Amino acid sequence: MEAVIQVKNLSRNFGRLTVVDRLNFEVYKGEIFGFLGPNGAGKTTTVRMLTGVITPSGGTVEIENHDIIKEPLLSRAHIAVVPEQANVYLDLTVWQNVMLMGQLYGIDKFKLHREADNLLDTIGLKDRKRQKACELSKGFRQRLMLAAALVTKPDILFLDEPTSGLDVKSTRLIHQIITDLNHKGQTIFLTTHNMTEASQMCGRVAIIHKGKIAAIDNPESLRLTISSHQYVEVYFAAKPADCVDLESLPNVLGIEANELNFKLYTNTPGRVAVEVVRLADEKGLEIKHLCTCKPTLDEVFLHFTGKENREKV
Repeated sequence: MEAVIQVKNLSRNFGRLTVVDRLNFEVYKGEIFGFLGPNGAGKTTTVRMLTGVITPSGGTVEIENHDIIKEPLLSRAHIAVVPEQANVYLDLTVWQNVMLMGQLYGIDKFKLHREADNLLDTIGLKDRKRQKACELSKGFRQRLMLAAALVTKPDILFLDEPTSGLDVKSTRLIHQIITDLNHKGQTIFLTTHNMTEASQMCGRVAIIHKGKIAAIDNPESLRLTISSHQYVEVYFAAKPADCVDLESLPNVLGIEANELNFKLYTNTPGRVAVEVVRLADEKGLEIKHLCTCKPTLDEVFLHFTGKENREKV
């Protein structure tokens, strides 16, 4: 696979404080790469170095084989950034905002008009093209920022919390746009706190903790690293007379009980599910619901970043 972002021993110090500590990773062409981390982990500082906003204290970043320090203009020409807080020009119309961005990148006027029309139609802003940005809701401003970024035809699109604070309709539209772009070959670097978003959209995710990469892989492989968090969930029609029967089943590592609902943690959920059915039949218990469950990406995140960050997720 072709690496379009190459990070080697990347570090950033603020005085004596090391915020980013010798990071090494690659982002491949055509993938959605998720970048996750609790507050203060070094996530924002890393992204600012990747996009040329701040200078690394050590190490290198290459964007499409161009060093971000030695060849800043060439490297930045390949990227576009959509920040969490939409910084559109409020006194300009939707159309003028997109036109300005295209003109700054020297895009041919005819191509710019055609591309802007197509983008505003796709993003659902065509009917608002003459409306000033200051009159738009947060969701529509976020769409406008996305259109302004995409009109430059970037090789790599950086998205910082693209759906933070958006309503369900806007969130779904942004997700669909991101998915469609990726299907067309767009490389996307996605920073998010939304674990469901990362799990559903990203081919790979990196988790940064205390300035270091704690884990990097596809969501499914990361879940397998904490296989002991798998569990069998069972609902009974009536509460069993003795929970010890469930705890004593083979391969059950632990149990959570809540009235009629039980979670049996195990490395072999399929086998335990069979044993639950056998036990229910033996004890005359009626099962209302039975399923096997894998760890969520939230649990993976907490596993690698520590319980102390539970409230920050």
